[in-house]
Amino acid sequence: MLANREAQRVPEVSFRLRENNEWKTVTTDDLFRGKTVIVFSLPGAFTPTCSSTHLPRFNELAGVFKAHGVDDIVCVSVNDTIVMNEWKKDQAAENVRLIPDGNGEFTAGMGMLVDKRELGFGQRSWRYSMLVKDGVVEKMFIEPEQPGDPFEVSDADTMLRYVAPHARPPQQIALLTKPGCPFCQEAKDLLRAQGLAFSEVPLEDRVRLRVVSALTGATTTPQVFVDGRLLGGTDALKGWLGSGERKAA
Repeated sequence: MLANREAQRVPEVSFRLRENNEWKTVTTDDLFRGKTVIVFSLPGAFTPTCSSTHLPRFNELAGVFKAHGVDDIVCVSVNDTIVMNEWKKDQAAENVRLIPDGNGEFTAGMGMLVDKRELGFGQRSWRYSMLVKDGVVEKMFIEPEQPGDPFEVSDADTMLRYVAPHARPPQQIALLTKPGCPFCQEAKDLLRAQGLAFSEVPLEDRVRLRVVSALTGATTTPQVFVDGRLLGGTDALKGWLGSGERKAA
């Protein structure tokens, strides 16, 4: 049975990090003392669910968490610092601090160290998340003890519902663009001026017309999507920005 450590202090551990080509020691006291911190732990850097959903969504919601009193978001994995550094760069996870628990000491102290030898992983962390206040665990979300790698309760949205039940996650905005397109640049500038994050999908000329036409029925760029709904081009974006449809976090 995996231990729920709510109302207990996190284990006292030192982590070895490699930053700016120098070795550095960070303690749990450095991470948690006097702070409200979200921690999520997962089986391994670069693994599918961890890379596609778990880390990216915490990174994406970091601004909402911080607006509701969270000082830091920390990802812990039983990996070495070199791997964690490369994963952070690969994921562009600038809003999350990746902590390497290479020897598994923190994970063992949390009661979350599990045997993954059948996958050739050795000992790794079970997937969980927790809210820690001044070094004391207030809330833990531990994945059910089932075969495989369940991912049902340790996600960022579940944590957000606990931290701020009435907060709204940021809307998902995506742009289909053409390199060098002035209207595309205008759309991006409008979104940045409003402090809205977005994902850009630049399309090469040889496929642009087919892709844009197939997805939107239009032939011009940009084409803007919000939460899966097509808005249209730059004029439609301006109308949406002024319409009051935007969600407030």
